[in-house]
Amino acid sequence: MRRYLPFVIVAAVGLLTLATGTMLYWAKRPALLEIPKNSTALEKTGAEFMHVRGDANAPVTIEEFGDFECPPCARLAGASGQIEEGFAAQLRVIFRHFPLPGHPHAQEAALVAESAGRQGRFWEMHDLLYKEQAVWSKSNETRALFDSYAGMLGLNLDRFKADMDSPEVKERVASDKKRGTDLGVHSTPTIFVNNRQVPPPLDTAAIRTAIEAALQAKPSP
Repeated sequence: MRRYLPFVIVAAVGLLTLATGTMLYWAKRPALLEIPKNSTALEKTGAEFMHVRGDANAPVTIEEFGDFECPPCARLAGASGQIEEGFAAQLRVIFRHFPLPGHPHAQEAALVAESAGRQGRFWEMHDLLYKEQAVWSKSNETRALFDSYAGMLGLNLDRFKADMDSPEVKERVASDKKRGTDLGVHSTPTIFVNNRQVPPPLDTAAIRTAIEAALQAKPSP
């Protein structure tokens, strides 16, 4: 028995080290956010409080908190169409404004999208702002560019300009930002799939995996 004692001790130390390392790994992992059941986007009382595309009865809902001046958000937006096409009627998408203070034009861009939304062109402006992000985010004439984008989308420019400065549009953006802050969002993009945050690193593969897991999950009783 004494012959094997050193090996037993080495094995025990190894197991203890592995267990300790595992505990430290889980302790250091960032906690993922989860939207409380009494605070889901589905319980909003008016469609005007959120921008949605996709089937209203889809089994999976993506809720994104985004910033139009955020480069990772733009890259994700460029690939999101493929994700939506791939899952078709199984998916609905909600976009929430979360302009970051470090992006000087993000707040104004959010107002642009909201003002376009008042004329039924939110998603068109959403896509255009991300597509042209490298242009307007570096410009000293952002308002003129935003007006030109509104013209490209066929918006009523007088109404668009008035909405840009209206307290109602500013309140809509602030409402989204508050929702994100209340949920613990602090960076963009932050994405929830069926109320569970998609863990970083956030890319199309991670989002697809989260959607597929949500589709396979058994519905709550």
